Amino acid sequence: MPGFIKPQLATLRSKAPNGDRWLHEIKFDGYRVQVHVNSGRKKVYTRTGLDWTKRFSVIAGAFDIPGQAIVDGEVVVVHEGRTNFSELQAELAAGRQDRLVFYAFDLLWRDGDLRKLPQIERKKLLLDLLGENDIGLPVLFSEHLVGDGQKMFEHAAKLNWEGIISKRADAPYRSERGEAWVKVKTVQREKFPVVGFVKDPSGVAALYLGKQEGKELRYIGKVGTGWSRTVSSQIRKQLDTVVSPKSKLTKPIRKPKATWVEPTFVADVEYRDITSEGLLRASSFKGLFRK
Repeated sequence: MPGFIKPQLATLRSKAPNGDRWLHEIKFDGYRVQVHVNSGRKKVYTRTGLDWTKRFSVIAGAFDIPGQAIVDGEVVVVHEGRTNFSELQAELAAGRQDRLVFYAFDLLWRDGDLRKLPQIERKKLLLDLLGENDIGLPVLFSEHLVGDGQKMFEHAAKLNWEGIISKRADAPYRSERGEAWVKVKTVQREKFPVVGFVKDPSGVAALYLGKQEGKELRYIGKVGTGWSRTVSSQIRKQLDTVVSPKSKLTKPIRKPKATWVEPTFVADVEYRDITSEGLLRASSFKGLFRK
């Protein structure tokens, strides 16, 4: 049995493919992980091969199966009807696992290498594996639809999902970014330096964001949604460590309520588009990271 297998990745496209050659799945907003089972011994790896078995021990423990298996999938937290990355970050930061769910979407190994089999066959074997061994929550099978990808994408947009992943039904598993898997997003997503914030009693009410353009750091707008009270408090604690007496924007802006910070952290933000004034429209916070 091999160790960590480099994951297959999807190529971004503007339109979903159609036809019976394609399977379409929900695009989850979480951590891509790989669960390895070898005669009762279990490991969980991140998409870069880090061993996160302790962080995801409850998920690993759910795979009470004989023999060997390698399952590809995504760990998520479902919040208000959709997967939410910032809620997932908060759970992991607190060392909690009770809200974590693992959506299994591929089977790479089952007492032998399955990667050369067609995608549709691997998913059938995965469904059999979960069903025959009575594997339930926190593990779920990632369902798919066949055919009209654009219709599923439009449905995903109405439900505020992040998008869909379309996979060639007849394709083998390849550890690369290619055309056999394509992703279509309902929204755009980017990381922006945090240049300031507005306080609220327990955390932050809004984050002011910048965009680096050459040597200039210009203001690109704010984000004020996408976090829970717990996440808001965690953001505040991190930003309080980098408070600055004045704005670090190349062209300062007037924001009387702002507490300015060094642009040490970046916010992962979803948004619909950028307005004619150069500001984010319909932005939503997804996570905070140190540069």
